[in-house]
Amino acid sequence: MSLDVAQNDWLTRVALAETAIPIIGTLHRERNVIPHVHGRKLVNRSATHILRSLRPRQAHAFEVDMADAMLVLRLAHETGVQCVSLDLGALLSDAPADPTGREAHVRAGIAALTSWEAQEPTDVVLYGFGRIGRLLARIIIGHANGNGLRLRAIVVRPSSVPDDLEKRANLLRNDSVHGAFDGTIEIDEESNTILANGTLIQVIYADDPAAIDYTAHGIHDALVVDNTGRWRDEDGLAQHLASPGVARVLLTAPGKSPLPNIVFGINHASIDPGDRIVTAASCTTNAITPVLKVVDDAYGIRHGHVETVHSYTNDQNLIDNFHKGDRRGRSAALNMVITETGAATAVAKALPRLAGKLTGSSIRVPTPDVSIAILNLDLDAETTVEELNALLRGASISGALRTQIGYVESSDVVSTDFVGSNRAGVVDGLATIATGRHVVVYVWYDNEYGYSAQVVRVLEHLAEQARALTP
Repeated sequence: MSLDVAQNDWLTRVALAETAIPIIGTLHRERNVIPHVHGRKLVNRSATHILRSLRPRQAHAFEVDMADAMLVLRLAHETGVQCVSLDLGALLSDAPADPTGREAHVRAGIAALTSWEAQEPTDVVLYGFGRIGRLLARIIIGHANGNGLRLRAIVVRPSSVPDDLEKRANLLRNDSVHGAFDGTIEIDEESNTILANGTLIQVIYADDPAAIDYTAHGIHDALVVDNTGRWRDEDGLAQHLASPGVARVLLTAPGKSPLPNIVFGINHASIDPGDRIVTAASCTTNAITPVLKVVDDAYGIRHGHVETVHSYTNDQNLIDNFHKGDRRGRSAALNMVITETGAATAVAKALPRLAGKLTGSSIRVPTPDVSIAILNLDLDAETTVEELNALLRGASISGALRTQIGYVESSDVVSTDFVGSNRAGVVDGLATIATGRHVVVYVWYDNEYGYSAQVVRVLEHLAEQARALTP
């Protein structure tokens, strides 16, 4: 291809993407349609970002042509479809090559989409506004009108800092790992509110989860997301339920028995409508459980060891200082630190058939985000690298766990390439090892954003469950 031809082709695709932007905006704002490609949202994206989203992250996945993307968007707009998830990749993956047949195929696919009933969104309160809390805020604000969730308030400890609200807003606005907030943020110190992309968020200062009247702020039947990790048992988390306006509580950490530990995609359907307190397990448990399920379903897992190489977190010291935990007092920025992880045993809470079959340990390393889990497994049946990778690749593209499992085959990927990944975990196919019944699988995961995406999926499920019970 000559230079002129390549440049003209690029400009043509950019022009098409620019034409698509207002259609995408109209579908999202006016009809509650969420256009995406293999889980990557096209809403509020630039032309070049849209073009990049059409290219698959997974090896051998289907690449969407911009002209075909325009076909789907145009037909969705013309047919008046509402309240659907519009996956351009799924609609085009097996479409006929001839234009007439292609259009008929896409039109039929759009007509067959399952729509949700337009309802008033469910109120969400973030109790704690640290790393996970702020990422949850970004995701929920970014999905406004699309997933039935509405961020109404954040709760933080009382502060004597005069510009506390501005500091909170700035932490939402700028992030050293995940970049700038995509949109605008304004604060009103008189009313203690943050306005983010049209979402008005009440900032509540409190240190007692049982002493907040959310109804005074117009908040009702709210899902409270406890991001503090301060309470992990039923009695502690039940304090939230004593506050007027709270319907259910979700903990963004592993909870103590008998609380249900949920990994979305694995056991979220087991949540009983009467469960008022639910936990979202840990980032590592969310990353490895879907992959372990796929492998166990296909070959059977006799036993295994999970080693996580995990980015440092706020519970470690930047420089050597006293710490109640072993080794975590040593400088996180300078050391690899051996520590414990309960993720391997926690897998059994979501996938009981693996109870007693897994051990685990962890090494904290001097990186701020993205971790990797090394699954060292002995199987009931023999396999090969090619067979195992084909299984995991298929699971990432069209399996029931495709929103949890990603797959990549690239000789130069490193941890920062997975910052912002919304998959619970991404299998590194080129690192897979298989010798008969013994296999080693490497799973990358953004322990902040990927986990937050899983938490939002649980919130969506809780909201849908509550709406189904509403007479």
